[in-house]
Amino acid sequence: MDWDKLKIFHAVAEAGSFTSATINLNLSQSAISRQIQSLEDDLNVKLFERHARGLTLTENGEYVFKTAHEVISKLKEVETTLGDKKTKPSGKLTVTTVVSFGTTWLTPRIQEFMQLNPEIEVELIFDDKELDLSTRQADIGIFMRRPKQLNYIQKKLIDINYHIYGSPKYLEKYGYPKTVNDLNKHSFISFGRGAPSPVYDPDWALKLGMKDNKKRKPVMKVNSVYGLLLAVQSGVGLAAIPDYLTVKQPNIVKILPNVEGPITEAHFVYPQSLKNVARVQAFRNFLYSKISEWEF
Repeated sequence: MDWDKLKIFHAVAEAGSFTSATINLNLSQSAISRQIQSLEDDLNVKLFERHARGLTLTENGEYVFKTAHEVISKLKEVETTLGDKKTKPSGKLTVTTVVSFGTTWLTPRIQEFMQLNPEIEVELIFDDKELDLSTRQADIGIFMRRPKQLNYIQKKLIDINYHIYGSPKYLEKYGYPKTVNDLNKHSFISFGRGAPSPVYDPDWALKLGMKDNKKRKPVMKVNSVYGLLLAVQSGVGLAAIPDYLTVKQPNIVKILPNVEGPITEAHFVYPQSLKNVARVQAFRNFLYSKISEWEF
């Protein structure tokens, strides 16, 4: 059965005449008449009774019209549903970022996003190694550096500030540094190998106050910023830690508060292919509304 003929038949049956149907179908009356005659020949039944006042459906015509109407209504419903999916936030959304930012800042705020968007299924992947968004390892990345890939949409999210921190236990035992030169008397924990650094210059604290770009030798290395925090809290030594990571954390003290480290730029990143996806737009808008409250 020819679908175009069936749509023309449905339109004529609703209009009640060939003349009225020409307006909706943008076809000539003769063209419509030929299509109806062809459909009747295909089905080998008469669909309309023709009279001076217009058209009435035969018993077979009523049956075909009812079936066609159900199919067309269902197709319109599918079109509407698909249209909603393009604009209404729904489906799975995978977000990746570094462990420290993800666990301490993003996770406590994600429940509010889920309440606002109950049809979005959120998956968070925390890894100090940047996942490949082009192969859809994740939909969205919050990266601690500007991506080099040209096929990513990226926007600066926030500046992340660093200071040197120690634990009360450590400072009580070894003293509180009052000047940069005092740092030479202390033990340092640094960012280690094994994962790309989420800090542009992870060794800046080791170089602080040193001549000829020399570095202090760290007593311990950790390949995670969150691991640095835990090591500092346990009293191993001093370390450069992002300020946001220390909020409401016990056993952590900022030293030399006027000495700041290099700023790390966090970027909101996603592939070009997800530019118009509603769930990505919803998360982007939510994230920037929360970032407006950033105080670090």
